[in-house]
Amino acid sequence: MSGCRVSDAACRARGARHPFNHLFLFICIGVIRLHAQEPPLIRGASSDLVVLSATVTDSDGGFVADVPRDGFAIFDNGKRQPIALFSSEDSPVSVGLVIDNSASMRPKTGEVIAATTEFARMSNPRDELFALSFNDDVREVLHDRRFLMADDVTELARAMSSLRPEGRTALYDAIIAGLDRLEEGSRSRKVLVVLSDGGDNASRATLHELIARARRSGAAIYTIGLFDDTDQDRNPGFLQMLARITGGERYLPASVGPLLQACGRIATDIRSGYTIAFEPATRDGRYHKIDVRMGNTSKRRLAVRARAGYVAPGSQP
Repeated sequence: MSGCRVSDAACRARGARHPFNHLFLFICIGVIRLHAQEPPLIRGASSDLVVLSATVTDSDGGFVADVPRDGFAIFDNGKRQPIALFSSEDSPVSVGLVIDNSASMRPKTGEVIAATTEFARMSNPRDELFALSFNDDVREVLHDRRFLMADDVTELARAMSSLRPEGRTALYDAIIAGLDRLEEGSRSRKVLVVLSDGGDNASRATLHELIARARRSGAAIYTIGLFDDTDQDRNPGFLQMLARITGGERYLPASVGPLLQACGRIATDIRSGYTIAFEPATRDGRYHKIDVRMGNTSKRRLAVRARAGYVAPGSQP
């Protein structure tokens, strides 16, 4: 394909001398247009690079999208690290929806369908998306494909309408399954959105195993707490902890209006984020704390949010 990265005029000139000039011209112009439509991605990164998604907000909570590369400072276990790769583009992500389909969600089914379709509508159209539901077990929502494009809102809504809430809640198992599926995604940035009351009463995995898996993953996890005062299984503290350690955010909407707003804000958060990568300080297989700070910025009061740490490559001691 690299041989076709030329101007339309060059393609025509070359095509005039080629026996298959019309076909060649068609391919060249098609490739040029494809590259023009594709947002830039981080390429050529070593598999050992630590890739972070960072969100910057101002004092009013608005997203800030104009911070330059030298506006960030990254510390790995307290030691500042040079930034190896940086992007502030609205590049597509691999995103998974993990949806509580237990009996406690029965009154909220309509809200969940509206929320997930609103999220897809607000997302980058080239995001690749999958959905898992869970009660006693974890199940596919999109039965005929592993991923769909985020702009296929109609197909997502159709699949979501098949949910029938029942049973108990295997939340930990579902999140681990979602993180595993994200590894199949083709996008460099990974995101998980979890809609649940935060309680678990049916998982085979333990909380300790889930936290360890989340730390090994580079995914940002956003959590939306759906419960009322009579829900005895609700655990908003777990939802907050999971979002905090992975660089996501927790939302606790009390009604359908704030729920739709939360989904729209998560989609905007993802599209306004920065992708930053650095070389790990050591390859010791241990968990390292990450501190992302604002560096040489203007006088604006800005806050940055990113994951709290990562597991370095190498053998675990």
